[in-house]
Amino acid sequence: MSVSPGGSASSATRAQRWLARVALAAAAAAAAVLVGFARIASVLLVGVALVALAVTAAGIWWLLTTRGVRRLLSLLLVVAVPVAVMVLYAWVGLIWVVLVSSALWALAVSTGRAALARDTRRAGIPRSAAAEHEAPAPEHPVIIMNPHAGGGKVAKYNLAERAEELGADVVMMDVSGKADVVELARAAVRRGADLLGVAGGDGTQALVAGVAAGYGLPFMVIAAGTRNHFALDLGLDRDDPSTCLNALTDGVELRVDLGFVGGRPFVNNVSFGAYGAVVHSPAYRGDKVQTLLDMLPDLLAGHAGPYLAVRAEGLTLDGARAVLVSNNPYGTGDIAGLGRRVRLDSGVLGILGVTVENAAQAAGLLRGRHGDGLEVRTAAEVVVDAAEPSIQIAVDGEALSLSTPVRCVVRPGALRVRVPRARPGVPVAKPPMDWRRLREMALTMARTAGTGRSSGRSSGRSSG
Repeated sequence: MSVSPGGSASSATRAQRWLARVALAAAAAAAAVLVGFARIASVLLVGVALVALAVTAAGIWWLLTTRGVRRLLSLLLVVAVPVAVMVLYAWVGLIWVVLVSSALWALAVSTGRAALARDTRRAGIPRSAAAEHEAPAPEHPVIIMNPHAGGGKVAKYNLAERAEELGADVVMMDVSGKADVVELARAAVRRGADLLGVAGGDGTQALVAGVAAGYGLPFMVIAAGTRNHFALDLGLDRDDPSTCLNALTDGVELRVDLGFVGGRPFVNNVSFGAYGAVVHSPAYRGDKVQTLLDMLPDLLAGHAGPYLAVRAEGLTLDGARAVLVSNNPYGTGDIAGLGRRVRLDSGVLGILGVTVENAAQAAGLLRGRHGDGLEVRTAAEVVVDAAEPSIQIAVDGEALSLSTPVRCVVRPGALRVRVPRARPGVPVAKPPMDWRRLREMALTMARTAGTGRSSGRSSGRSSG
């Protein structure tokens, strides 16, 4: 019998075995309901659903790449197709079959993932994005705060006052002009700072993190920005940034990787191509959604923006319309770079390249990371080139132009991050469904029980 990374089938706990049995039973019931009540129509139901998904995906592509009447028609298509499918199911009297079968399938997936998640935890994968280490509290912490970050979170949560109460020296950024946050951080080090912290967005976090890493000092994140993706992956409380300050008195350290693009540090990701060009638009800060809708048709259709060439170990990608390079790869279920990174200390960059050029390829993205027009890899170094002498990119959401070719590297364990000991934490990532492993768990329970009964009978006969 094969052994999965989570352990042998015989090592599964009693709870895992029950969850696996429920998952398999629910999956079988979902198929039975569909085939038993819909009979030959079940094939039609599945076929219609698959076609509807493909058409909806194509409609979303047209929605992003067209303007005017065509965009309006695409929007109607995206809305109308799912509605039409449900109406069709109701008309043939099988809507209840679809709903019951879908509910059973959802139960199968949820219980199956629960069983497999226990494998992940038992394999020794921690709930934090990096291993925790005990470290003494800082004696001279300095925290740089952007009063405008996150719509004024510094004032809303009294971050400056709270930090000073805990013994930190607070430096407010001068937002009237172009504040040099790197120089502010270096000046703090010259004054004897033994910890650098930032209350601001991810772009500001990255710049100060680079200074902290350069001096070997611990770095502290206060989630006072708009999105706070780095804080999310560190397991910090983004709803109340004041809780991040608890790290000053009761904290632990994480050793995480730090990415660099053209020598500039980044904590999350670098966007090349479509999104990088959008961020550079003067209108982007005022109206992000409208700017995206105005610029994406030309960028995605190839009428504007550079064609990108990506080189990395084991990867040669030409003609990409968009490329995302991340400090550690994003989770397996996230192809857009909008979710969580399971680890921040794997020592590699995540690479996501999009070469979608038409609606058919857009529909192929329903296959996830295996879809046509999408490349997903990891590497320690990535080089992105273009025909133009320089390209516009977005570094942790901040607009930047760099000369080509652009080199991205990762420095493993370069950053010491101090976080509160008590924090929400990063939940274990959802494991991919492994039906073979689930079957092994369920059957092992049956065989183990059978073996126990057989041994009991043999002992009874011997005693007699």
